[in-house]
Amino acid sequence: MKQKTYLVTGGSAGIGLATTKALLAQGDRVIITGRNKEKLASVAQSLSGDLHWLVADSGKLSDLQALGSMLQQENWHLDGVVLNAGVYQPNVVGESTEEAFDYTFDINVKGTFFTIQSLLPVLKKGSSLVVISSLVVEKAFANSIFYMASKSALEGLIAGLSLDLADRNIRINSIQPGVTATEIQGKSGMDEAQISDLHQWMSSTPLGRILVPEDIVPSICFLLGDGSVGMRHAKLLIDAGMNL
Repeated sequence: MKQKTYLVTGGSAGIGLATTKALLAQGDRVIITGRNKEKLASVAQSLSGDLHWLVADSGKLSDLQALGSMLQQENWHLDGVVLNAGVYQPNVVGESTEEAFDYTFDINVKGTFFTIQSLLPVLKKGSSLVVISSLVVEKAFANSIFYMASKSALEGLIAGLSLDLADRNIRINSIQPGVTATEIQGKSGMDEAQISDLHQWMSSTPLGRILVPEDIVPSICFLLGDGSVGMRHAKLLIDAGMNL
């Protein structure tokens, strides 16, 4: 099997890290990005395979432009990209701030679009882009308006890009994970008791447990692979049955 080259944003944790491990296991070359240099280096040291890393904050346009320029200068050519970098912070109506709104949209929406734009010169014709969206596009959650709106905006980006990139035969599709156990819960401010309650709540789904990153990865690999060549703006919902 011919080795392919993929870039995974937010590749040092959660779904991004699990995807990176799977791609390396099948012999692919992987570039991961993230904000934390030390964490990226630690992940790279802990994994075997053809793995490379670059610091790029998805909330900083200058970082994203530099990422594209560096890959172009070093003559990289990508078969696909997993746009996984994102944030979740709860917000309460009546107490929400402009800064919190901008933070969520800068990373989840603006960051995704400008990552794709910066990578256009190094994307091969026929490459696959996989955007990590969310169940919240289909199901509302309390105190999550900014996150819900940002993920809905992503779906609009995917639809438009599917048309705008058609002449290069670049396909773009999304994965919509349900509640998945990753670092995002702790980063959002949840304590151990709240995280435990979340796990218990997810035990009532048809799956019977909270999702883990490894549950999401096979669908990402499918969308990256040749089996998805006929798909454009497809949305794969992986929610443990929560939306039934």
